[in-house]
Amino acid sequence: MSASDPPDPGRVRAWLQDLQGRICAGLEAVDGQARFVPDREDRGEAGLSDPRVLEDGPVIERAAVNFTHSRGAGLPEAATQRHPQLAGLPFEAVSLSLIVHPRNPYAPTTHANFRCFVAGAPGEPAAWWVGGGFDLTPYYGFDEDTVAWHRAARAACTPSGPGVHADLKARCDAYFHLDHRNEQRGVGGIFFDDWTEGGWTASLGLLQRVGEAFWPAYRPILVARSAMPYGESQRRWQLIRRGRYVEFNLIQDRGTRYGLQSGRRIEAVLGSMPPAVAWAYQHQPTPGSPEAELLSRYLVPRDWLADGV
Repeated sequence: MSASDPPDPGRVRAWLQDLQGRICAGLEAVDGQARFVPDREDRGEAGLSDPRVLEDGPVIERAAVNFTHSRGAGLPEAATQRHPQLAGLPFEAVSLSLIVHPRNPYAPTTHANFRCFVAGAPGEPAAWWVGGGFDLTPYYGFDEDTVAWHRAARAACTPSGPGVHADLKARCDAYFHLDHRNEQRGVGGIFFDDWTEGGWTASLGLLQRVGEAFWPAYRPILVARSAMPYGESQRRWQLIRRGRYVEFNLIQDRGTRYGLQSGRRIEAVLGSMPPAVAWAYQHQPTPGSPEAELLSRYLVPRDWLADGV
């Protein structure tokens, strides 16, 4: 850490709380009826938990936009697997994590997370990093949505260097892979963790550009696809595919494990789960169907911007 460019989790907290409010307001405006219910818990020196959940709207079946500021005497195991040297050290973590489960099967689920960690013993140089990203999980694929999504991700990364977007896209494809099923969770986006490139100011700049790009990228997709008519067969497919999201979160997701291990409220940690889901034994879509096309065309890593768009 450079003494002239120290980490500032307080600055991240102020920005993330403002971003939380703007994203919640945007989702409420799109839904038109449902409202977020706050469940704020001020823990004093231990930090702040501010989960907000919207449920049972005409457009959004469930959305969770959760802000957390944690301080503790020692990092949970999920946060030290890649940094064992930090085990047991005091830490401060600030994060905003969100998931949106639309009602219409043609509208994709989305997830985003923006966070920073600072850890170290008093009087010693602090270790810090930022991380986050956003990804898209459609149930029916649309080229125009997928290209627009990746274009927004690329624009957020470009000021950080010519190879950053390709790197973060590859990280996203690798992270959101269901190992036990050998399939992608969605069409990806960008993902980064343990990011310190260029120092604190440059790293925070990347985090903030990614955070500010999320809602402008997702809103037009949500609005357009939520207006499409659908039937019971499309709803059934949506519920089956939502099962993959649940499997990933409970089996592989580091953020979920961190939340459970750090003593956060279970309702807040699991509030992002879809309200309705289904599992069908050995279910396979009809060959040539839109459902089959999702698996063969969209749920495979590819460069959606290869044609220079």
